[in-house]
Amino acid sequence: MERYADLSGRSGVAAYEIGDDYIRVQFKNGSIYLYTYESAGREHIETMKELARKGEGLSGYISRYVRNLYARKER
Repeated sequence: MERYADLSGRSGVAAYEIGDDYIRVQFKNGSIYLYTYESAGREHIETMKELARKGEGLSGYISRYVRNLYARKER
């Protein structure tokens, strides 16, 4: 997992891992969620990848658009 930059300093996201058709997101509370093309759709996953790389806006995007669209909760 790669550490999330959290440019705003207020994000609940701690780290992420990007794959071809998925993103895994670890939150500061330790929970890890896997979001895939199949579970959330290609457009959402690609947007989440961009936000993760930028280090800004990922937590808000998840809350607003894909909160329950994860493939599985890993922890």
